Amino acid sequence: MKAESRKPPLHRVAVVVNPEKAAQNPEVAGRVREAVDALLRRGLEVRVNADGAEAVGLVELAASDPELAGFPDALVVVGGDGTILRAARTGAVRGVPVLGVNVGGFGFLAEVGLEELPEALDRLVDGRHGVEERMMLAAEVVRGGEVAERFLALNDMVVTKSGYARLMPIRTCVNGEHLATYLADGLIVSTPTGSTAYNLSAGGPILSPGVRALVITPICPHTLTARPVVVDSDDVATVEVASGVEGVLLTVDGQVGCPLRGGDVVRVRRAEEKARLVRLRTPSFYELLRQKFAWGER
Repeated sequence: MKAESRKPPLHRVAVVVNPEKAAQNPEVAGRVREAVDALLRRGLEVRVNADGAEAVGLVELAASDPELAGFPDALVVVGGDGTILRAARTGAVRGVPVLGVNVGGFGFLAEVGLEELPEALDRLVDGRHGVEERMMLAAEVVRGGEVAERFLALNDMVVTKSGYARLMPIRTCVNGEHLATYLADGLIVSTPTGSTAYNLSAGGPILSPGVRALVITPICPHTLTARPVVVDSDDVATVEVASGVEGVLLTVDGQVGCPLRGGDVVRVRRAEEKARLVRLRTPSFYELLRQKFAWGER
């Protein structure tokens, strides 16, 4: 964890609430309203994402996503890992720290539970916290020699087929050198943070968040010799879509992306931006694994 000795004072806090989680859990609305009231009493400006504000009864503080992107000194995110991923991408562009409050399932990225929110906010506003930086990925979709799309991800970039379950050839290079041409359902390029997400489900290795590496994992390859490959974080991975192949998608953190065409090249590298996660205690990744995956004593 990177703990900062002096933290700039907070003036503006954005609260991002997952409206579906708020609908599922009646406690969310009350806790969020109490938290926002506490921030306002301390003289901070507060804004809430529009759909989340409606879900918890704070429409007077609602702001659009573009407004939230340029507003806060800190982001407080109430939801699951998916909500935190989305907020982390937003905050990374300006280096805004993100405090994750888990009301979801696994909660790998969250720092506190809903019941811990009041104390967590006090420590955040008072500067009694650390900030852990996480590596992110930058991807470019190259079409006809020109960059057609750019994306930023905290977990992974995934190239897969849409529609019918048919294998496709996936030519994969590292630093311009041909690594493999997989016949598979798709390919994952993951950060260490994302190694516990889709990468893990596809049989890839778990990496500690501080490891400087990328993981290249084929999805259901049609050969027993195909295996995930861990490469240096300074390496550049490229994935080529074969000519004539249709219905291919690039998905970013499982949330956004774009359709790909035959001949497109997806170029993935370590991003200059970093996700900044608020930490209130010394993190233990191995304890987290033990808890989330029930790797306890017999």
